Amino acid sequence: MDTQPRTLGELLQTPSYAGRKPFDGQIRLVQDEVRDNLTRKLRAGEELFPGVVGYDDTVIPQLVNALLARQNFILLGLRGQAKSRILRAITGLLDDYVPVIDGVDMPDDVLNPVGAEGKHLLEAHGLDLPIRWLPRADRYVEKLATPDVTVADLIGDVDPIKAARLGTSLGDVRSMHFGLLPRANRGIFAVNELADLAPKVQVALFNILQEGDVQIKGYPIRLELDVMLVFSANPEDYTARGKIVTPLKDRIGSEIRTHYPTDVRLGMNITQQEAVRDGSVTVPEFIAELIEEIAFQAREDGRVDKLSGVSQRLPISLMEVAAANAERRSLVSGDAPVTRVSDVYAGLPAITGKMELEYEGELKGADQVAKDMIRKAAGAVFARRYGNANTRDLEKWFDQGNVFRFPQGGETAAAVQAAEQVPNLSELAQEVAQSSDDAVRVAAAEFVLEGLYGRKKLSRAEEIYAAPEPELKRERGGRWN
Repeated sequence: MDTQPRTLGELLQTPSYAGRKPFDGQIRLVQDEVRDNLTRKLRAGEELFPGVVGYDDTVIPQLVNALLARQNFILLGLRGQAKSRILRAITGLLDDYVPVIDGVDMPDDVLNPVGAEGKHLLEAHGLDLPIRWLPRADRYVEKLATPDVTVADLIGDVDPIKAARLGTSLGDVRSMHFGLLPRANRGIFAVNELADLAPKVQVALFNILQEGDVQIKGYPIRLELDVMLVFSANPEDYTARGKIVTPLKDRIGSEIRTHYPTDVRLGMNITQQEAVRDGSVTVPEFIAELIEEIAFQAREDGRVDKLSGVSQRLPISLMEVAAANAERRSLVSGDAPVTRVSDVYAGLPAITGKMELEYEGELKGADQVAKDMIRKAAGAVFARRYGNANTRDLEKWFDQGNVFRFPQGGETAAAVQAAEQVPNLSELAQEVAQSSDDAVRVAAAEFVLEGLYGRKKLSRAEEIYAAPEPELKRERGGRWN
């Protein structure tokens, strides 16, 4: 930005500002700026919100409508539904840089400042007014709402020392120490978990936005800010911790509901995008689908509190831990790191901390509920992918009283040899793996057995995968324990 104008006089010589004069009243509001850039992107067919997956036909159209209408809006949804990411992505619709007055705390328009300091500097310096260029990243201010947030935090407070130094009254806007909202002037101000704000603070927000004034310690302060205000909230928090006051809800232009992924494939795309793991670890697709299905099972499980939701962070964290366990096993054994079902079980800590249990779930215990979900998820994925697979010979072998111990020590060669003992298991594993890699075929064989366990075709004597060799057998009635 070294070639950009550094004074108002230089700026007025550029084509964009040619013919403009100080205090001409021609203000391009932030909402107008966002609308202009959004319109350009829509016409060019550009991606609007990179990294936001699964909302193309639901949330994104509603959000685009709100932005085209120049509205403030609120995103309502349960935890882990990308609300904060969407709010931050709106900065991509701002200009790369905008000129603001240099030397003031509150970013202010160079020709039509709203702050007292900016007006004073413009009148004093005229065309020699120093300006700086504000990048779009610095024009986004975010605040997590908590009950202890005050009007002073968001709007500002009277500063007696500043008033004495300037020789002004306490009611003069120049005596203010600005809060987050004035410092977001010429940008976007986001409030997460809006319902947690105390009612009096919410009142200050809509007053400053609609009427442009607020009372601080009995002194009326007027600030006609140019700010785009966006919110997020969990709808269930309205009764649990707080409530959005009716006048503020009335002043929010659009209420947009977010949601969890509508199908497993979308969830897998999100998890793959967000999970941070070593690139050397292979996660077969059937294991990735199993991990995602666990979240879907949890959202439908009656033992899990549906009002709290099951965050998309569950499969993301589980993917990371499962891959890490596969890596740890590989470092010990020297075999290729390929994620197996046993690694998913090793990721129980990534599941239990992501669920709020109902009374029934609390009685059973978080670990047992999580294991049940893994079992059900394995059965669901196996049925969806390989429900028509012929497993009669395999089941008959177990019916004859045979017991299978699947090696869990990490030695691929031993696991391949063990799988060959069970009729049709190697063939089924090859069909699932679609790979000549022995490590992937071993993971597939374990997945086949887990899938049959999930469908209650087999029984497992050791559910906790902590034992070196879980024992699998066929029980009367074809049930897994």
